Amino acid sequence: MRSRDRDRAATTPNVLVTMRFGEAQLDRLRRVSPRLTVTRDDPESADYARADILYAVTLPPDLSGAPPLKWVQVHMAGVNGLYDHPIYANGAIALTTTSGVHAATVAEYAITVLLSLAHRVPRMVEWQARGVWPPDAQRWPLFVPTEVRGATLGIIGYGSIGRELARIAKTAFAMTVLACKRDPTRRADSGYCLPGTGDPEGVFPDEWFSPERLAELLARSDIVVMCAPLTRETHGMIGERELSMMKPSAYLINVGRGSSIDEAALARALADKRIAAAAVDVFAQEPPPAGHPLYAVDNAILSPHVSGFVASYDEKCCELFAENLRRYLDGAPLLNLVDRAKGY
Repeated sequence: MRSRDRDRAATTPNVLVTMRFGEAQLDRLRRVSPRLTVTRDDPESADYARADILYAVTLPPDLSGAPPLKWVQVHMAGVNGLYDHPIYANGAIALTTTSGVHAATVAEYAITVLLSLAHRVPRMVEWQARGVWPPDAQRWPLFVPTEVRGATLGIIGYGSIGRELARIAKTAFAMTVLACKRDPTRRADSGYCLPGTGDPEGVFPDEWFSPERLAELLARSDIVVMCAPLTRETHGMIGERELSMMKPSAYLINVGRGSSIDEAALARALADKRIAAAAVDVFAQEPPPAGHPLYAVDNAILSPHVSGFVASYDEKCCELFAENLRRYLDGAPLLNLVDRAKGY
């Protein structure tokens, strides 16, 4: 590219959207600046040759047709599925995610299943399906709840989801919050955060733990919630040994990635009542194969990876992308910039 063409590309970027944004959303992006040229196309037919910035769900299989690319924003929060993609390997291309867009919804799911387990909602539904009222002699032992207020919550992965979960736990339930993250000395978070949510300054945890202290967090927690992204370090993070460290009365909730927990070991721990209950929204293989061991236990809530579903997801992603476009043009740091060395 000639020097004059490079200068023009830097000041008038071509933005290609291969996500199914509507005209109203595309117009919102165009309103960021008259310097932007925003077009939309399907990923299979798109011409990547002139794109400086790409917003996509599906990335082009190689970079030969996209030589000018400077920045890619993906329509997802996690990038573990891109580790082998050439765009991930090319550190000259900035890579950002939509992390934080559905953090509040996922945190609400975690609270929902926690309260459902604590107040024996699955058991209530079972009795309702039978069409009978439980005998008085069974109502107390069957339905006495586990107290949530004042309990100790261990959060593994203190990103956007973990931070919103901590905010709810502290402000609504006066819970003690133990936060585990890769570097617990870095307590603030500059990622995308919906107004009024999360914990950008890191003020809610009562204690901070590194992964090396995971055993202590597990032993002290009444509820453990896995929120961590899937990386080489978090793959299989919770197995037989870690489950044995938890309280017999403890709950385990997974809203992170299925491969972070040994599902067969979790099923055994639940069947043997070595932990009280679990809620699982993510699985190593989705959908799980027939006969998956977690289907056989009666003290777990299983959901089909829906904790992040929110009707306004695309709209919020568009808002985030518009903000990042403004930052790109101003030379400011992009929100949710992926650290390829860390894997998220």
